[in-house]
Amino acid sequence: MPTPEFVLELRRHIGTAPLWMSGVTAIVTDADQDRVLLVRRADNGAWTPVTGIIDPGEEPASAAAREAREEAGVETRMVRLVDVRTLPEITYDNGDRAIYLDLCFLAEHIAGDPHPADDENTEARWFRLDDLPPLNARFREQIATALSGELEARFRQ
Repeated sequence: MPTPEFVLELRRHIGTAPLWMSGVTAIVTDADQDRVLLVRRADNGAWTPVTGIIDPGEEPASAAAREAREEAGVETRMVRLVDVRTLPEITYDNGDRAIYLDLCFLAEHIAGDPHPADDENTEARWFRLDDLPPLNARFREQIATALSGELEARFRQ
């Protein structure tokens, strides 16, 4: 999905000045929680979990589920909030600057076969936890944090 309309409207007023944005990351796992869903970004080719911007007034968990549907064509259920962090300021190719507050959720896959459901990604697929593609440090940390409690619970059973 392209830049949300509310962001474009704000940009008309503030130009390229830093914009404080709320975003979500969804760590989507399969039923056995031994695979995680990743998407390959069309803009830079990087593999990432599902991410996106929260719309004004939208609940963060609903935004994460919406982004999973829009980006990868899958239905999810949010299990829990696992990480909240402020990301470093980024500057986009057009000069716009943004600082994101990222809310990361662990999500359970409910239905749908992953596929690139919009033009933001070129691939969407499952990866075994022991065979992840290169990911930046933030996403590796968030995946580990999201799954640490779940894996511990499985071992206690």
